[in-house]
Amino acid sequence: MQVVSVEVSDAVVAVRARTRSGEPAGCTGCGQLSEWCHSRYARRLADVTLAGRPLRIDLSVRRLYCENTTCPKATFAEQVPGLTVRYQRRTPRLQCLVEDIGVVLAGRGGSRMLRILNIRLSRVAVLSQLMRVPLPPLVTPRVLGVDDFAFYGGTHGTLLVDATTRLPLTLWEGRDAEQLGRWLREHPGVEVACRDGSLTYRQGITAGAPEAVQVSDRFHLWQGLSRRVQDIASAHRGCLPAALPPVSKADPAPVEETAKGTAADTRAGRHAQSLFEAVQTLIGTGRSHSSVARELGLDRRTVGKYARACSWQEVMRRPPRKPSTLDPYLAYLRQRWDEGQDQRAPAPAPRALP
Repeated sequence: MQVVSVEVSDAVVAVRARTRSGEPAGCTGCGQLSEWCHSRYARRLADVTLAGRPLRIDLSVRRLYCENTTCPKATFAEQVPGLTVRYQRRTPRLQCLVEDIGVVLAGRGGSRMLRILNIRLSRVAVLSQLMRVPLPPLVTPRVLGVDDFAFYGGTHGTLLVDATTRLPLTLWEGRDAEQLGRWLREHPGVEVACRDGSLTYRQGITAGAPEAVQVSDRFHLWQGLSRRVQDIASAHRGCLPAALPPVSKADPAPVEETAKGTAADTRAGRHAQSLFEAVQTLIGTGRSHSSVARELGLDRRTVGKYARACSWQEVMRRPPRKPSTLDPYLAYLRQRWDEGQDQRAPAPAPRALP
């Protein structure tokens, strides 16, 4: 390649160059070398910045005849290694820079970062270059994570993750044991499979990798433990008052009893009390939770919550009281209220207009 001229301005650095005549070039169809020139045409390439200025390369390249009679290409355009790529207006160095920034910052953020580097590309161009990046080769992990996720509404999909590197491997729509087993048979080498309590995934792993050890992941272990503790605490809630120490008459009344009396006067408290009585009455007749839910128009889990509770106060949501700026003055305000200072000061009489 021969450099013809270089023009430097405040806006851009323009380099004019041309390929040398008489040098053979490989055909892009069959690879056979040819020196038979058909014509020339100009290509304008964008490169990485030079001293903070955008760099533009105006390159004159040849179009050559292919001397192989069996090649489907009659003519082809020569390529300069390391500088030109077919159907591209950016150099490989700029392509690599755009790909690296796109991988880290995606479209909009990558476009902003490139603008700081004085490279003008839209977010669509960054995303288009990012989509051309080939995916890394799939390596079968030793520890495989299998879990489901929601696409939208009631549509779920299956996601396979390398539990060691925490990188996703593949995903597909639906939770199918046959498809999971087929993937495991096509990618042998999985020794440990982390999954949830789904019977579908257990069958798929057993069919595809029968020698793999199936375990529960950390999230589902903690989730199952918390649910079990909650069920045990709800079932033995009536035994908790018996374990408390005896309360003497001189001790003040518990705050919980006062809160219960206050909650009974609210609209939410009356609603919870009426639902509790209705559910307990129907459950006492031996009816199932589903039957009670259909009659009362409630969810089955709501009926189960009211059926397990020993009192309607247990199902009331009592958010913790937040501290207030009036807390240091509550005693004085209560004293003044008890003394009869509960009336607002009379408003001043309106003055007559002159």
